[in-house]
Amino acid sequence: MPKLKTRKCAAKRLKETGTGKFRHHKAGARHLKSSKNAKRKMNLRQDAPVSSAEKNRIKSALPYGL
Repeated sequence: MPKLKTRKCAAKRLKETGTGKFRHHKAGARHLKSSKNAKRKMNLRQDAPVSSAEKNRIKSALPYGL
């Protein structure tokens, strides 16, 4: 059986927690910041958990984990 390839786009965008869950960066924090209030920008800095519905797609994209 040949080795499975890792999807590099997923490996660069996701981080795995100690319990095996995945986290991602929130969208919308790159530009047009003057129209967003401070609370919204603070919340955009934090990583967000990936939904459990995406679990199978992530497992196939990262066959050997991170």
